[in-house]
Amino acid sequence: MKGLILAGGTGSRLRPITHTGPKQLVPVANKPVIQYAIEDLRDAGITDIGVVLGEKGRGDIQRFLGDGSEFNVEITYIIQGEPLGLAHAAGCARDFVGDDDFVMYLGDNILKQGIKQFVQSFEDGDYAAGIALQHVDNPEQFGIATVDDDGTVTELVEKPNEPESNLALIGIYVFSPTIFDAIERLEPSWRGELEITDAIQHLLDDGEAIDSHVVEGWWKDTGKPEDILDANRLVLEEQPGSRNGTVEENADVRGHVDLHENARIEAGAVVRGPVSIGSGTTIAEGTYVGPYTSIGPNCTIVNAHVESSVIVGDCELTADGRFVDSLIGRGATIGSADDLLPAGQRLIVGENSQLRL
Repeated sequence: MKGLILAGGTGSRLRPITHTGPKQLVPVANKPVIQYAIEDLRDAGITDIGVVLGEKGRGDIQRFLGDGSEFNVEITYIIQGEPLGLAHAAGCARDFVGDDDFVMYLGDNILKQGIKQFVQSFEDGDYAAGIALQHVDNPEQFGIATVDDDGTVTELVEKPNEPESNLALIGIYVFSPTIFDAIERLEPSWRGELEITDAIQHLLDDGEAIDSHVVEGWWKDTGKPEDILDANRLVLEEQPGSRNGTVEENADVRGHVDLHENARIEAGAVVRGPVSIGSGTTIAEGTYVGPYTSIGPNCTIVNAHVESSVIVGDCELTADGRFVDSLIGRGATIGSADDLLPAGQRLIVGENSQLRL
């Protein structure tokens, strides 16, 4: 079985963070989102992985993943170009997949329990496809599956106005090669895209059996800033932490703190886990870093109060202020204007930014 990770989206809902980089490389607990997908596939025994890339962020993703050897997998890159839907992205991988079954995994998803059971369920049966599902409160915003008592899928609808169930497709699938013939028969949906739900419905109409697997535990689509922060919290809750950096005497550090190599917590700083602090980062005297915070590499935090936030990296926070539920992009500098006249906020704000002052 092969793996296929879709990484061609534009990340429009994460702007301005994604103006300068792909959403799949936004870190959660100091690990890029796409790495979670790679590790889930590898842990399920799938090491031959294709990564479907669009135009934006292609080079950044290739530089991070390389040939896959750092993650004990083998990676093949597949160029989709303009994103025309999930089914279009899958169809671009036909030559890579060949006659093998494959798992298709959206590259901005994070799943607590991994995919071992999901893959095993598909392999134990005689299915043309398998879909991972989860109960949601807003089914009209998802592809929705109707499932019988045996777990076999009977109908799929993309973003229905009147959903018949609340079981949403979460963006992880297992397919036999028959899916490619179904994709070739597709017409663009009302959104102008080739929908993977329509392709699976074609398989159903052809009399093929579709397996379903209801995901237990949490799942996050990290497409929006609040999703990144929520996923960061969920991952940190389960991360034991290891202190490979330096904690100076008289620093107040409690709870699970993942302190990377060459990171430093200075005397007089307060850190309350769960927290992840990247390599080369300094948490200076007078700083408070609260629970559910990830601070990326090569940052300097001085006199700030930071809680339930993600700071991507290469940042400098010297403002004597409180930062809560914040997503701060790479290279940001946030200082204090208290000693400047005229008094007031001084901001350089990028396109599509969100601020609450």
